[in-house]
Amino acid sequence: MRSRSERALMAVAAVTAALVMSGCSSQDSAPRVAGDNGSGPSKSQDDNAIRRAWVTCMHKEGQNQVQQDKDGNIVIPATGTGDDGSVAAYEAAVKVCDAKNPGIQQTTEKTAQKFVEQARAWVACGRKNGYPDLPDPDPKTGILLIPRKSFDAAKWDAVQPACRKLPAPSYQIGQ
Repeated sequence: MRSRSERALMAVAAVTAALVMSGCSSQDSAPRVAGDNGSGPSKSQDDNAIRRAWVTCMHKEGQNQVQQDKDGNIVIPATGTGDDGSVAAYEAAVKVCDAKNPGIQQTTEKTAQKFVEQARAWVACGRKNGYPDLPDPDPKTGILLIPRKSFDAAKWDAVQPACRKLPAPSYQIGQ
């Protein structure tokens, strides 16, 4: 049975992973962005438009669980599966929508960097407030990977109040 801390960590990890993903359009062509090799409209689009286009594309591909929140972040349930419950269908839809929206990769990279910076700040807070052996977050995703043998639920719970003003990182408790 998993502890409350472990369940909370897994939930936060799922939400963070979902937020790292970004955008799809109701148009048949994708918004134009740097590096799209001249396809699509000639007008540049902002990151939110790209994310919105990607989400719309995912809906057209049957992935209605993919949503965009009020802050423009893309939210994907932890299972990452479509209405038919198939991970393969979800992955196929991502491939289609990524191809239709070439700017999504740039948007995703910007979002990931933001999560890396937020995770580093949270880890620094945790270390300062009683969990000195917290590992650094992944430098590409910002996900905090904590080995199961070194995870200390009491320390984890103790730093939560001190670090609650900072965005909590996604984390996973490993083997």
